[in-house]
Amino acid sequence: MTGASGFVGSNLVRALLDTGWQVRTYARHPCPLVPPHAVEHLTGDVRDPDRVAAAVAGVDVAFHLAARITLLHDDPDAWSVNTVGPAVVARAALDHGVARLVHCSSVHAFDPVQSGGHVDERSPRAGSTRPLYDRSKAAGEAAVRAVAADGLDVVIVNPTGIIGPVDVGPSRANGVLLAAARGHLPVAVAGGFDWVDVRDVVDALIAAVDRGEPGENYLLSGHQATALHLARLAAGLNGHVGPLVALPPAVARGIAPLGEAIGRLWGSDDLTPASIEALLDDPLVERKKAEDALGYSPRPLEDTVRDLIWSCRERGELRALRAGRSL
Repeated sequence: MTGASGFVGSNLVRALLDTGWQVRTYARHPCPLVPPHAVEHLTGDVRDPDRVAAAVAGVDVAFHLAARITLLHDDPDAWSVNTVGPAVVARAALDHGVARLVHCSSVHAFDPVQSGGHVDERSPRAGSTRPLYDRSKAAGEAAVRAVAADGLDVVIVNPTGIIGPVDVGPSRANGVLLAAARGHLPVAVAGGFDWVDVRDVVDALIAAVDRGEPGENYLLSGHQATALHLARLAAGLNGHVGPLVALPPAVARGIAPLGEAIGRLWGSDDLTPASIEALLDDPLVERKKAEDALGYSPRPLEDTVRDLIWSCRERGELRALRAGRSL
C-alpha cells in the first residue's frame, strides 16, 4: 500500500490488520497508527520505479493512496506526485503480477461545471479549465487506465471530502473543524461540499478488492453540507458557538488571490481561488453505483463530526469548554 502515513492510508492499514491481512506499506514515513512490527514497511517515493517495484513484488493486492493535495494555482511537486506516481505504481503492479490494483482517486477528477452540478461516473473529467489538483487527479486516472489497457486489473474509487477520525495530521478539512471546535474560527466561507467519513471510504476500498468490476469507477459520496453548518456543528460539540457568518461568494472570490499570495509565505493554501471555487461548485454527487456493487452505505454526518471531536479529546489534542450536546 502506498500513502500509508496519510489520513486514509493509516486508517486503511488498521482496518486491514484488524481483518487479518498481511500488510506491506510504502511511504516516506511509517504508518503512525500501528506499531512498527505490525507491518512490513518500505520507505520511498512513489515516483521511484525501482523502489516501487520492490514494494509491490510478491503482493496479491495493491492499494495506491499516495497523493499530494494542493489548492495552489502552481504546484509542480503535487502535479508530479499525482500524475507520475499512479503511472509508476500501475506499471509495477502489472509487471509483478499483482492480481488487482485499487486506485484511490477523488471526486475532483470530475468536472462539476461541465456536468451541470450533478456528478456521476459518466461525467466529464477535469480539463484545462479546472484547478491544478483536479486536473492532476484526472491525469493520474488516465495514467492508470493506460496501464490497464495493457492488462492490469484496476478498480478506481472517487471519494468526496474526507473527514472523521482518526487523524494524526490533521488533514485540511479536519483541521478547519478542529479550529472551529477550539473557538478559533469566527468566519466561514460561503458554499459547501459533499463530506464523507474516512471509515466509510476505507470500507469501500476493501470491498473494491472482491466486489469491484475491473476498469470501473465508484464515487463515494456522503452528505452535502455548507462549510458554515459543518463548522458550527464541530464547535457546538465542544462548547463553542462557531463561526458567526459566512463570507459572501463575491467577497471570498475577491480576497482569494491575495490569500494565495500571503499563504505561500506561510506554507498555507487554505484560502485560494481553488479552495473557494470547490465550495461554490458544491455538486450533487451520485453514489448508487457504489451502493449496488460495493455495499457502500455512508454513516450520518453528525456521527462523523462527533467521533472526530471525541477522538481528539481522547488523545489530548482538544479540550472541551463544556460537555458537548448529544447527537
